[in-house]
Amino acid sequence: MTEGNSYFLGYRQAEQERLERQAEELAADSNWLFDHVGVSAGWRVVEIGCGPQGCLGLLAGRVGSAGRVVGVERSAEQVQRAQGFVAAGSLANVEVLHGDGRATGLPAQSFDLATARLVLVNIPQPEGLLQEMVRLVRPGGMVAMHEADSSAQRCDPPHPAQTRLLELLNASAQLDGIDRTIGPKVPRLMREAGLVDIRVQPWVHAYPVGHGRRMLLLDFVENARARLVHHQLIGEVELNALTAHLRRHLEDPETLVLSSVFVQAWGRKPELP
Repeated sequence: MTEGNSYFLGYRQAEQERLERQAEELAADSNWLFDHVGVSAGWRVVEIGCGPQGCLGLLAGRVGSAGRVVGVERSAEQVQRAQGFVAAGSLANVEVLHGDGRATGLPAQSFDLATARLVLVNIPQPEGLLQEMVRLVRPGGMVAMHEADSSAQRCDPPHPAQTRLLELLNASAQLDGIDRTIGPKVPRLMREAGLVDIRVQPWVHAYPVGHGRRMLLLDFVENARARLVHHQLIGEVELNALTAHLRRHLEDPETLVLSSVFVQAWGRKPELP
């Protein structure tokens, strides 16, 4: 992916810090996925859109000194952060590259696994990224995705501010060709990209008071604030009122907050005939 602003969540400092926290928050789900894919010592793995940390640490521990992990990231700032994470952890088997996830320039059929987490839900033209991932893995190799239907966040009691803010985010994303509901579509996209033996695991989580992801919708709104106003989808005054109403609702410990619907899907590249 080339530099620009096509990544829906943007590159605010607060977003970079949130992504670093997310690595820990989603580690259990990612470990579950890698267990079922069978990632083990000696594997060569590429993570597309690794951000400032992604799954690099988890994968490095699994593939061991005989394996190799390559992270590919479009944002120069995030590459620097990821390289700092690798250096701080002395992850000698990990390399982070600054490049386009749809055209990495890496050799074809050179990895046992290509993976991405919450990338397709934030970019236009996700099919191109999947096609590149399939190109990168060897025949018999695996592609594993962790995606979301980010329009499916819910709370109870329901609140009209949440409904309105989700609608605004979806509308803004659509203007940029981004599908925030892509999670359930990923298995089909993987089949269309030529993968076989596809398996699927959905997840929904509850976020209690104090959980780092309880206010996630408000974080996303702040990331997209400039777009929402620029596209004239809403004015600043109304947007401020909506976010204030929802924050108060989410701060109530009796409010149940549910995550997006996450969809993990993994499949195999067919062996050569």
